[in-house]
Amino acid sequence: MADEIHETRAPDGTTHTTTIIDREPRRGGGLGMGLILIVALAVAAFVAFQFLANDKAQSGAITDAAQKVGNAAENVGDAAQEAVK
Repeated sequence: MADEIHETRAPDGTTHTTTIIDREPRRGGGLGMGLILIVALAVAAFVAFQFLANDKAQSGAITDAAQKVGNAAENVGDAAQEAVK
């Protein structure tokens, strides 16, 4: 950071002082990174909820299939008992 002070004198004896302050440019990286982080978290949450919903549907389908197999086995058992009579 460099500061410059320029002083000029007019022929009538008055002076005028100009101060130039050289500052580092501000960077808006914090806001941009915050927005990127929020978007990334939203995408991760969406994917996680989709995975959990898919897992519930898959578990329900497996439970339903197991119930049908159990019912079929019971029917086979009943038929076997009728055949023995």
